[in-house]
Amino acid sequence: MPPAITYASSGVDIARAGRVKERIKRLARATFTPAVLSDIGSFGGLFQLAEIKNPVLVSSIDGVGTKIKVAIAANVHGTIGYDLVSHCVNDILVQGARPLFFLDYLAAGKIDTRVVTDVIAGVARACRENQCALIGGETAEMPGVYHGADYDLAGCIVGVVEKEKIIDGSRIRRGDRVYGLPSWGLHTNGYSLARKVFFERLRLKPHSVVPALGMTVSQALLKRHRCYFKDLFPLIAQDSIRGMAHITGGGITENVPRTLPQGVAARISKGSWTSQPIFSFIQKHAHLSWQEMFRTFNMGIGMVVIVPPDHAGAVEKFWQNRKTKFYRLGEIVRSRRGGVEYVADRSEPGV
Repeated sequence: MPPAITYASSGVDIARAGRVKERIKRLARATFTPAVLSDIGSFGGLFQLAEIKNPVLVSSIDGVGTKIKVAIAANVHGTIGYDLVSHCVNDILVQGARPLFFLDYLAAGKIDTRVVTDVIAGVARACRENQCALIGGETAEMPGVYHGADYDLAGCIVGVVEKEKIIDGSRIRRGDRVYGLPSWGLHTNGYSLARKVFFERLRLKPHSVVPALGMTVSQALLKRHRCYFKDLFPLIAQDSIRGMAHITGGGITENVPRTLPQGVAARISKGSWTSQPIFSFIQKHAHLSWQEMFRTFNMGIGMVVIVPPDHAGAVEKFWQNRKTKFYRLGEIVRSRRGGVEYVADRSEPGV
């Protein structure tokens, strides 16, 4: 008789997965709010919607792209989960929503207890920082689909906004001020190109020191995706913001128009902010035009915020009191073509 084929001999260790899930439970429970009515491990997560007059649920789902390949190559997994939550929170924030709860999905060929714990610890940390409950998820062991140390990560967020306070850009008008809040690095976009520059063209390793950047490759590429919730939600509650754009894939060029109504454009001065050295480093070694850079990377601006002129002073004061760095990028102008108009010569002071 041939030996029995068990789940374990097929590459799936249920016992190990169970131990990992116990660790995940402890991390997730630390994010719970009184609105969470179920424990981790239920077939579905239960969340009681708070008292809101006219609630609209806002949802988004995303991953971290090929940035995960850098984390795997560097064997540094503590920030990739944080990136995931920050990206999703920012995506619903631009419509005026505050996050309610989050669910994650992690799949690997073989569950590595340390790796999974580090990843979910990052997810839980970002959830706690943004008052967002981690109410469930899935950790799947899939030999034959993922090989070696490879794994994938995705997440789904649900938030809520009062119907009357939805931000859709429809109130944006000529003369509105355009601000930018700095990113911490590449965030989670442009990594397929960045990896080609660092690992293929320059033949660097994750822990190679890059003098021009003052850090290793992995330190530069694994800088966390910044979340802007605390810098913006109080202003949203005060009705001080008319539009926002989370600068992700497509850069400033492709993302700002997503929040603009017809008949206007965002006139932005290219000299109004200082971007991190990593962007000029990539541009130099990839031999890219500035137009291509602005359509691929965030170029040092992670969130664009459009504010009516009569609120500009109060918005700036709020950021100054929080010690939040911001840049005055330009203004909204009339335009038949719409989109973004870059001005090379005029410069607005950064604060």
